[in-house]
Amino acid sequence: MLTIDVVNTKGERVSSVEVDPGEFGGEVRKQLLHDVVVMHLANRRQGTHKSKSRGEVAGHKKKLFKQKGTGNARAGTRRSNKRVGGGTAKGPVPRDYNYTIPKRARRLATRMAILSRLQDKEAVVVDGLSMSAPKTKQIASVLKALGVGEQSCLIATAGVDQNVYLSARNIKGMEILPAGELHAYALLRPKKVVFTKDAFEALRKAPKYQGTFSEGEE
Repeated sequence: MLTIDVVNTKGERVSSVEVDPGEFGGEVRKQLLHDVVVMHLANRRQGTHKSKSRGEVAGHKKKLFKQKGTGNARAGTRRSNKRVGGGTAKGPVPRDYNYTIPKRARRLATRMAILSRLQDKEAVVVDGLSMSAPKTKQIASVLKALGVGEQSCLIATAGVDQNVYLSARNIKGMEILPAGELHAYALLRPKKVVFTKDAFEALRKAPKYQGTFSEGEE
């Protein structure tokens, strides 16, 4: 069992919760986390890279000089990939990098990412993070009290909290997501993760996927 302290916005411990690792996948499988993170990074790529082939660069096709008698190596068009300003042989072309892995694997990886942050003491559960109005200075002081400081951080809320989002979005390295939109890459990328207590309880009650899953399952 893991004992997780629940703190207030001043960083003071107010209670604690007992967490069974089985609620978050039981064990951290690094290969699964790696596969899911690579998928997220691949899906973020635009795939707009392009280089011109010898048929696409500007220039004539006339032979540069006669085949024999000049002492030079034989040469054809100036658009050859052998010459400066010529086309690229087998260069990159636009492509789609998007792919997916089974939904159960993605959900299991999300839970394992949460377990990993809890085990490494890189997650904080705060009793409440409600704000009456958007105030960046106020939430910055809260994060400082929670030990985040200037580190990159993910704030996970139970739902869409507009005041928290507007307050924290201007802080460098800060990301705010509701619990229902969390994924393994978002959880593993920052140095710290801050859960509101409601968000943490919602994640504990979410459907759990343990054991094996088939590669073809969506």
